[in-house]
Amino acid sequence: MKPTDAEELSHLDEVDRNPAVHRATEPDEDAVLDELYGPDSVHTEATAPAMLVEARKSLGLSGRPNYITRDYASRHGSEFLSASWCDMAVTYWARASGNAAAVLPGGDRAYTVWHAQDFQKAGRWHAGTTAGVNAARPGDIVFFDWDASNSVGAIDHVGVVEVALGDGRVQTIEGNTSDAVRRRVRGASVIAGYGRPQYTDNGGASAWMETLVKNLPLLKKGATGENVQTLRGLLLARSHPEVKTVEGPFDATVEKAVKAVQKWGGVDADGIVGPQTWPVLLRVHD
Repeated sequence: MKPTDAEELSHLDEVDRNPAVHRATEPDEDAVLDELYGPDSVHTEATAPAMLVEARKSLGLSGRPNYITRDYASRHGSEFLSASWCDMAVTYWARASGNAAAVLPGGDRAYTVWHAQDFQKAGRWHAGTTAGVNAARPGDIVFFDWDASNSVGAIDHVGVVEVALGDGRVQTIEGNTSDAVRRRVRGASVIAGYGRPQYTDNGGASAWMETLVKNLPLLKKGATGENVQTLRGLLLARSHPEVKTVEGPFDATVEKAVKAVQKWGGVDADGIVGPQTWPVLLRVHD
């Protein structure tokens, strides 16, 4: 039985419970955001998931009640007007972008723990390890635990991944961060994990993946470099612990893991990562 609104509301004092949320941001946040979104940067929205396009429209929103809490309260009761609203923001962006089924597998959510558990039940949960975070991609729903326990039951906060920065870090859009919608930079130490929505909208992850794959190189045994680190991270995220770390070359262990993923994905198991295999590694519905 789905919990009642009253039961969800009773848990909201556990959401965003730590007012010093800046403690969890990365120390170079301002520099990272300036580089990504400063006046000289090039930012292409055409390939972003529709979920992100919608979230960007809310940047700068502050205070409560606001149109996000009013929307949630219109369906669940006026008590939500002034409640913690980070997950209400995710719910709003999902519904407004036509991605409710993908982002909200258990329905509307204001309580972050239940939302994370929804992704677990749907089989679309990824651990917040450094390797796991390196495999995050735009549109993933990322959950935070400020006490760094990595326990789903201790999750405090939620946002949407906008950019995977590497080194176990992501840049996000979050609601109710200092009572506003802002971009943040977070590290794996405070990331409990993330959910991977099963986006199906034409302007969403499918278009994003198609564009991304066109720019990814052909990799085979003996290759080295940043793209091999990405490959190793994706293999680790797909339960291939034998790869051990993102650091290292495209060796025999990586080749064996690639072939296993290729067999699972129904493409030629040749051990070469190219246009057929990258989409399997990045598959939206995994």
